[in-house]
Amino acid sequence: MVEPAEDARYWIGLSLIPGVGGETFRRLLSSFGTPRHIYATPVASLKQVVSVEIANLIADGPSDEQLTHSLDWLNQPGSQLVTLADTSYPTSLLEIPDPPPLLYVKGDAARLSHPSIGIVGSRNATPQGLKNAEAFAQALSEAGWCITSGLALGIDGAAHRGALSGKGSTIAVVGTGLEIVYPARHRELAHTIVEKGAIVSEFPLREPSRSGNFPRRNRIISGLSSGVLVVEANLESGSLITARLAAEQGREVFAMPGSIHSPLSKGCHRLIKQGAKLVDCIQDILEELGGTPASSKIPESPASDHPLLGKMGFEVMATDTLIQLSGLTSNQVSAMLLTLELEGRIASLPGGRYQRIV
Repeated sequence: MVEPAEDARYWIGLSLIPGVGGETFRRLLSSFGTPRHIYATPVASLKQVVSVEIANLIADGPSDEQLTHSLDWLNQPGSQLVTLADTSYPTSLLEIPDPPPLLYVKGDAARLSHPSIGIVGSRNATPQGLKNAEAFAQALSEAGWCITSGLALGIDGAAHRGALSGKGSTIAVVGTGLEIVYPARHRELAHTIVEKGAIVSEFPLREPSRSGNFPRRNRIISGLSSGVLVVEANLESGSLITARLAAEQGREVFAMPGSIHSPLSKGCHRLIKQGAKLVDCIQDILEELGGTPASSKIPESPASDHPLLGKMGFEVMATDTLIQLSGLTSNQVSAMLLTLELEGRIASLPGGRYQRIV
């Protein structure tokens, strides 16, 4: 990682110049070497590689207020800058077609080079989907994997929480500057990730949430990962973009099936039809990526031995239906439902309906 007093000002300064995106940045590096050398290059030579406007901006030097602010941020505990020139730059990102020239990191930057699995999915996930994401993330974390996701509501948040409860850790790749927590309700989760993992962004510190940022964010999620698991997704979900990028980058793509009646299963079913590996247990992932540690297995729920849970599938069921199927009294069913809900084995839904989630 670069030191704030040395080359960081040149890396950040170059990235802040309007028109210098990742492709232009890498072209300049290829032509002239490090950003320090780029700034020392005559304008005439720069114009052979970039536009006249960009060449003139480079010649003016890195001197704006945003640069000063960024360097001050680097002096804060846990704040780091990782660039393409660093030996600590994750090799997995070097394998993708468009690696980010630099990454802002808050937390443990070494996590970026740890074996990782991406878990993504719908922001409006079902209770079962959230439970599955958290359980799979925890099991993979226990098996030694780092879980990478995007800090979004729904599946992303559940994946981060599951990973943090295991032995491994988690990486949140965000589509804003690192001084902005988006969504705001994940502020506490973000602070925990910084303490036990890392939050990463290629965007400048004050970059707000923009729709165009998230596909770029997604390529880093998949790029850091050996494989990507999609838990729930409709046909318009951004998670399908992450899955497509993962396939293009040569990563494994996994998808969790669901009810044929649920719109949130449609995206996963499409991925499976396109060749993604169907996943219904943790071993499906571990066998594909190498190793199935015994500690990683998700305990089987003794559903068949439970007088009520054994009668439930994974579809939403009304209390009256459960009474009829089980042959139990209304009071017995109500007491069992309360116990199962407290144990986290079912979810209570509006209208006196329930859904099994493990």
